[in-house]
Amino acid sequence: MSDRTIRILLIDQDSIFRLGLRVVLEAEANFEVVGEAQTDVEALEIITRLTLENQNQLDLVILDIDNGYATATQAASLQTNLQANLQLCQQLKAQYPQLPILILSATQNQQLVATAQQLGVNGYYSKGIPVGELVAAINAVTSGYPLTFPPPFLPSAPSHSSPFSRYLNNLKLSGNRYIQENLVQVTGKLQIPGLPVLDKAILAGKQRELIAARWLLNKILIVNIPGSQTETRGELPNIPHIANVIEPGNQENIFTKSNRQVDTSPTPNLLSQLSPRGLQSDLFSACVSQLQLPLQNVTDVNLEIDIFRVEKKRELLYLILQKLAEVLDDLRSSNIEVNQLYEMNNLILRDLWQTVTIDFFGKFSRVKIGDKNVEIANLLLADAEIIQCEILDYIPLFPELLSYLIFQTEFYIDNNVYLAGTLEAKSHALRILENLLIQVANSVIQPLLNKIADIEEIKQKFYDRQYISTREIEKFRNNLSWKYRLRNYVTEPQAIFESRYELFVFAPRGIAKISTYAPRRVELSQLKGIPLVITLLLELRDAVTPRLRSILSLLGSGVVFILTQVIGRGLGLIGRGILQGIGSISFLEGKNKK
Repeated sequence: MSDRTIRILLIDQDSIFRLGLRVVLEAEANFEVVGEAQTDVEALEIITRLTLENQNQLDLVILDIDNGYATATQAASLQTNLQANLQLCQQLKAQYPQLPILILSATQNQQLVATAQQLGVNGYYSKGIPVGELVAAINAVTSGYPLTFPPPFLPSAPSHSSPFSRYLNNLKLSGNRYIQENLVQVTGKLQIPGLPVLDKAILAGKQRELIAARWLLNKILIVNIPGSQTETRGELPNIPHIANVIEPGNQENIFTKSNRQVDTSPTPNLLSQLSPRGLQSDLFSACVSQLQLPLQNVTDVNLEIDIFRVEKKRELLYLILQKLAEVLDDLRSSNIEVNQLYEMNNLILRDLWQTVTIDFFGKFSRVKIGDKNVEIANLLLADAEIIQCEILDYIPLFPELLSYLIFQTEFYIDNNVYLAGTLEAKSHALRILENLLIQVANSVIQPLLNKIADIEEIKQKFYDRQYISTREIEKFRNNLSWKYRLRNYVTEPQAIFESRYELFVFAPRGIAKISTYAPRRVELSQLKGIPLVITLLLELRDAVTPRLRSILSLLGSGVVFILTQVIGRGLGLIGRGILQGIGSISFLEGKNKK
């Protein structure tokens, strides 16, 4: 029994099982459950917050990789859960390599266990494990000792390889894991907008070195262990690519005994191409990391979220990301087709906005306006049409992002096609996702500013210190009003004419603005009134400017010729004559003196 407190995070979709496990663990004097999570996004947010607040806030993650009671008719749903949570294991080990992970699962399969071991998981147990064994495992793992009780990883088929071959195999696995962790970190840094050219060149060099090191490692350490997953078949599969997860061989109740038989039947490779659910988990994990960057607005454009305190901004953005994950799950279960995503774009965005608004402010939260207590959520949701027209309709490339995450379609952006799963596609998807979070956050806050901006209770709960006075609030609202007028009549028509979208993204300095190319011919043909006049003026400027520059250049050349060749030479001749005259006079005076 250790004297120190072991802080544990529970990740499981089953709230009843989490409750029972919490009760069992907290019965131990030195165990403390510091958090519970149901989804991967929620888990990443909690872990990031705990590790940022204090390095000693989290000692262990206990993770379930399935829901524990799926039937054969729910195989597709179970496969999705397995993919997501195996991907979550890989992401946690890449970002927090020293954080121990124990898996408690109702699914026992040799290939699945081997995959978890390769990802660096510290233990894999049945949900029916005796409490004493689980307590011993937790104490051993968090103390840094190897497990000496019944092995967490189920033994593989007997192997007749030599100890030296097994040593090389372990060395190869460890090396690949280390390289992959560093490659993930370097690749993530390369995707940060506004990175200085020198830093980008250095990081790109490190990325090439890591890829070359991985290739050399897999070519030099060719290990042939009968029955092992790394038997000589070319390069070791890339750890992030987790898909085609096996269907369960033995589905039993979560309270079954731990000594049951293990399914050792042949199964597909667990580390093949990245699945749609894996794409989402990988992208959302990168977004969670970006949310740890500063959130002050460093652009020249006013944003509604600027009025919130930093912790409230981050809380709102996390909530939007979680609700988007739920939207994606609902869309997958509805068997929606790609073309329907474009048709339902406005409906999906409005539903996301409404759900986030209700959850962020509270379904039954009230605020006193005059003599009445008004429900905040209902008051804000009454502006649905305004929010749709002013903000949601202007969020770009949302159907393309959904199609990428659900159907693995390629991205056509910046005049290039990027295949799903590539680093370039992930980079563009991340920027679109970040802009989506920021704009939806703006849409949640705008009706609050329109209706109850100057309520003291709202100011105390949400606002940044510099915006609590009535004067500053009114200045802030006026600046936002001018922003939308300018956007509707000038900046948006200009962006349409230039075939680009402006995206707000998370950068090291804060929220930054970038531009990305996308075809906008249809929108251009629909412009009318002042926006159309703006595009015509831009076209006129483009047509006239080169000619004016040519005329000015010609006039400038003429002026330079006159100044240098005519006036300059004339002044030069006059000056030379004066100097010669002065020299002659001096010579004659000297001669006369002699």
